[in-house]
Amino acid sequence: MDSRLTQLPDHPDAAEPEPFAGPDHPMRTMTRSKAFGESWERSDSDRVQQIFDSLAESWSESHVDPIKAAPVGDALDRGGVPLDGRWLEVGSGTGAGARVLHGRVGSLICTDIAAEMLRRAPDLAPRVRADASRLPFPDGSFDAILMINMLLFPDEVGRLLAPRGSVVWVNTLGDQTPIHLPPADVLEALPGTWAGATARAGTGFWLTATRD
Repeated sequence: MDSRLTQLPDHPDAAEPEPFAGPDHPMRTMTRSKAFGESWERSDSDRVQQIFDSLAESWSESHVDPIKAAPVGDALDRGGVPLDGRWLEVGSGTGAGARVLHGRVGSLICTDIAAEMLRRAPDLAPRVRADASRLPFPDGSFDAILMINMLLFPDEVGRLLAPRGSVVWVNTLGDQTPIHLPPADVLEALPGTWAGATARAGTGFWLTATRD
């Protein structure tokens, strides 16, 4: 294991996910390529927006259950991330992350590229429709960024975080998540030097990473 990464014990409720998305899944391929430098084109943005707009109705019913929320809650409990700062959720979807963060963090803004996802999300925080490759916030605006099953744009994450800011990265189906990067690869992709902790909870895992 990467020496910058601490593996914590599994949460008591951790369970293996059902087989779902293998290494050749197209979203898996896109996740890796964009995290490690392939350019993000307008066609990529349009395609992802269309996909998630079409999924919004079913996601509003099926992607907010306790099993999928478990890694987020465990990351807040054991990940060593300060909760009283300014938080941003990128790829916030229909509100699975906001439901966990609401009332536990200092402030929260949610962003997603899909208008339908945002429309179906609960009114727990300001919601901003934006492409995550270039978000409409000044440099250093946030103390923590949450990404659940989300594409990683490392340079933009690095730009938005305060100097000692933290990333919370969650894959709710572990290595069966279509948009998947393992924790060590997230640390490698992020610009600069980072140290983190990771553990399994629910059917997924979390990583908390703080910039040195």
